[in-house]
Amino acid sequence: MPIIELRGIKRHYQVGDIVVKAIRGLDLTVEKGEFVAIMGPSGSGKSTLMNTLGCLDKPTAGTYILDGIDTSKATVDDFAEIRNEKIGFVFQGFNLLSRTTAIENVELPMFYSRKMAGHDERERAIHALEEVGLGKRLYHMPSQLSGGQQQRVAIARAMVTDPAFILADEPTGNLDSEMTMEVMALFQNLNDKGKTIVMVTHEPDVAVYTKRVVTMRDGAIISDVPVTERRRAADDLAAWKEHNALLAGERNT
Repeated sequence: MPIIELRGIKRHYQVGDIVVKAIRGLDLTVEKGEFVAIMGPSGSGKSTLMNTLGCLDKPTAGTYILDGIDTSKATVDDFAEIRNEKIGFVFQGFNLLSRTTAIENVELPMFYSRKMAGHDERERAIHALEEVGLGKRLYHMPSQLSGGQQQRVAIARAMVTDPAFILADEPTGNLDSEMTMEVMALFQNLNDKGKTIVMVTHEPDVAVYTKRVVTMRDGAIISDVPVTERRRAADDLAAWKEHNALLAGERNT
């Protein structure tokens, strides 16, 4: 059973006397364990698609089946529960609580999850932070962490409830090149362990770390292709650091 199955999805908006057709009869299937990039220019419909996938917006027509649940029949309350149980969100701006430690930020989704009832929230949060390489930063505030580390906290928060898939919206948009490779190496590691990831990005240099690229234009999918020359972010990061070390050595001689 696919994790994501969209059939004939349409999303229209009424703007005055004009009907804006943001998505026009879109079909998309994402299987368990895939790592998919969604790309397209501004106005292509990729943000509307992301909102549909994240159960943040309901389509005008069509069917969205998420991990076996037909969301077209869901109420507003159902949507809230589905988001919390089935989807781990990672945003460009991290969206961490500024006066809350890393571990408390990661614990937060579990307080709203029926699935997590009776589980040791603190233990699960520690494990999630250790998995993203922040086992020694549990009690740091966001202001004490780099941008890449803050995004790692956000990723730990997204996966702590063991969602059906992670939905990442421009997760490297606020990061420099080195931190981008760090975060993409982490996503690749999670995907290697079986986690399904759907990532919206406008950067081809980031999409090359995924397994499949879906490109949108004018509310439709114009291409859906596997990444044939996929790069490993960990290897690129190591090469980047080696190059910078050589440059630093040359400057000091």
